[in-house]
Amino acid sequence: MSSNRFFVRGVALFLAFAAVGSAAIAVNGQVQSVTQRPMPVAERNNLYCAGYVQSAPINTSFQLVGGHEEQEQYLYSQNNVVYISSGGGARLKAGDILSVVRPRGKVSKSITDKDGSLGYFVQEVGAVEVMRVKENYSIAKIKTSCDNFLLGDLVEPIQARVSPLYKDRLPLDRYRDPSGNPIGRLFLTRDNGELITRDQIVYIDLGAEDNVKIGDYVTVFRPLGEGNLHMPADRETGQASSYGYSSDHFKGSKFSNSAPRRRGDNAQNGTASQHEAKSARPEWIRKVVGELVVLNVKERTATAVVVRTGQEIQPGDYVEVQ
Repeated sequence: MSSNRFFVRGVALFLAFAAVGSAAIAVNGQVQSVTQRPMPVAERNNLYCAGYVQSAPINTSFQLVGGHEEQEQYLYSQNNVVYISSGGGARLKAGDILSVVRPRGKVSKSITDKDGSLGYFVQEVGAVEVMRVKENYSIAKIKTSCDNFLLGDLVEPIQARVSPLYKDRLPLDRYRDPSGNPIGRLFLTRDNGELITRDQIVYIDLGAEDNVKIGDYVTVFRPLGEGNLHMPADRETGQASSYGYSSDHFKGSKFSNSAPRRRGDNAQNGTASQHEAKSARPEWIRKVVGELVVLNVKERTATAVVVRTGQEIQPGDYVEVQ
């Protein structure tokens, strides 16, 4: 086979791999259409272990009360056998899948503009499958674990979840106008991260009471406000102490870059400043830094996953449903 044919096949193979997931691929030099499979925005850990913040009381009736290998360990994970404080009276049966959760405490109000409590954070630890049901307790096997299981963790019926699918969308609009929907705050991340990027789980203070729904796209933004860097007014410009010189000692001439700027149509109305310019801009100017998709909605909050970023997102950033 000639080197030219090797080259042609190599290029075709490269194009085939590079085009996976697009509407067409190149095979042996010919473009062929392919069927795209819609991709979920969250799977596995990000779907069933995302956690949530809720206001309603949690059912504390059923919990993990023991482990089959308790003499050798106190942390439990996938495939370990544990005991649940509920039996036949709870209408459990072999094969039931149950969620294991761990309430972590009330959420601080330091990063929210909502009145009243947002509720408390609930960590989703994993799931167990009931193996046998006794009169006063049940035996279960840990099916999936997102963290170590601890005795005392609560057990409740698992909530079936379906991830929203990615949609064909235009590139992230860094200058998106307000949608007019309620505005909230990103007040917490699953791992308490300070710099947030793609595929991380976050919590926002918009929930069912704000008509938020699973699958909603949410804009993350920062009001421009006064900006992030503040220059003291007395350091913005320097006064020229002698004309015709540009040394640091003489501070430059009256037209140097460090000399004061003048206001007015004849440059005779006093000194212009950056601070004065900022005070004249509209309040709605904002900087879009990312985009979320809602995975779970509670009374006053929602759990979301980061799907696009323009830069790192931070707790305290503002959010608005698109």
